[in-house]
Amino acid sequence: MDITQLTACALAKKLHGGSLRVTDVLDAYYAAIDEKDGAVGAYIALTKEFAYKSAKAVQARLDTGEIRSPLAGVPVAVKDLICTKNLPTTCASKMLDGFLPPYNATVIEKILAADMIILGKTNMDEFAMGSTTETSYFGATKNPVNPEHVPGGSSGGSAAAVAACLAPIALGSDTGGSIRQPAAYCGVAGLKPTYGAVSRYGLIAYASSLDQIGPIGKTAEDCAALFAIIAGKDERDSTSMDYVPQAASADIAGKKIGIPNEFFGDGLQPEIALAMRQTADELRRLDAVVAPCSLPLIDYAVPTYYIIACAEAASNLSRYDGIKYGHSSKEAASLRETYFKSRSEGFGMEVKRRIMLGNFVLSSGYYDAYYKKALQAKRLIQQAYFAAFEQFDMLLGPVAPTTAPKIGASLDDPLKMYLSDIYTVAINLAGLPALAFPRGADGGHMPIGLQLIGKPFGEHDLFSVANALAAHEGLLG
Repeated sequence: MDITQLTACALAKKLHGGSLRVTDVLDAYYAAIDEKDGAVGAYIALTKEFAYKSAKAVQARLDTGEIRSPLAGVPVAVKDLICTKNLPTTCASKMLDGFLPPYNATVIEKILAADMIILGKTNMDEFAMGSTTETSYFGATKNPVNPEHVPGGSSGGSAAAVAACLAPIALGSDTGGSIRQPAAYCGVAGLKPTYGAVSRYGLIAYASSLDQIGPIGKTAEDCAALFAIIAGKDERDSTSMDYVPQAASADIAGKKIGIPNEFFGDGLQPEIALAMRQTADELRRLDAVVAPCSLPLIDYAVPTYYIIACAEAASNLSRYDGIKYGHSSKEAASLRETYFKSRSEGFGMEVKRRIMLGNFVLSSGYYDAYYKKALQAKRLIQQAYFAAFEQFDMLLGPVAPTTAPKIGASLDDPLKMYLSDIYTVAINLAGLPALAFPRGADGGHMPIGLQLIGKPFGEHDLFSVANALAAHEGLLG
């Protein structure tokens, strides 16, 4: 038995049944990382000492029958913008190289209380700004399916770790598709939760009104198990909600699923469009009601998102000034030079580009013309989704217009990279949950991913549909 091939839920059953020990699992995964991660680049840092120390206490509880959660004993990889006490947290940036947070993020507190084990911190686009995991200060991550292609971003390291069987499950964050898009590119599942379903305390912010932490797993069932652990109210995050996720099922008879006509626009890869139609037919065979619908304003989603996200990023990243913590230039001779040189040296080109754009749209004379209008457009986009949900329980769509591009292609054309987010960013603007799940591959054998978009706090419905499709294909359980 290859331990690393097991899903997180299957692994948990063996750990809880006593046929596997936690140290056996850690040994298997660290051996796999040593063997394969040099070619993939999924991890920035491993946390072996902490993991084995945690494993000893967790195993002692399992031996006495104390099972603190359905995933107790299961290792988890963590995106490197989620604070882990006394463990490296760099946001894949020179600016935070060597930073050790003095506290844990709330999601880390929850997974540790659930007796999960942190394997290491995964690679990402610098400060989550990118769609390919190529902007990392520590080097690009490669797609495990084909190393000539990107794994997506910004949670590319987490998705690649799960796809390459270097972690059974992982945590990522999603600001405009950063969980769903790499999950789709790598052929795994990923959930962007409802805004407020998961605490953002300890998440190093990109755009605070859009960010959400969520799970990436081999299956939707795995994602549901981890989501149930990390969801809920946190007094340290005023945007978090008192929310206990409902259990999913595999019975979707009568569920109404809409497919927006606007999702079949120019630029959609034909094989992804075919996967959409085939999935719709399969859902009908499962007695779901699938019908076309309209979702206006989709063309405004990308510019609206980038104006708002970059404005918030410019504000959030202003704290990195070379004084309090993070990179501080050794060449500076004055306070002004300290600010200028520390930020010039510490930030990469994509981060600088978005900071400059954010400062521009917030500047005097342009605030009303850009930022204020973007906030108005955001509300209209949200209303368009709510109008669709008056008729449907959820929507089905692509995650990205194409499968994973080759390494280097997106960085050569940043605008093309931004436009690749057309199917994901509107969900963040509207604060909705969305679940990416694999649906085959294209002619080049690169994974195709689709997404289900749900009503606020309707994650259980999304998991139910994904479970029904998996059960229909003999993949569940």
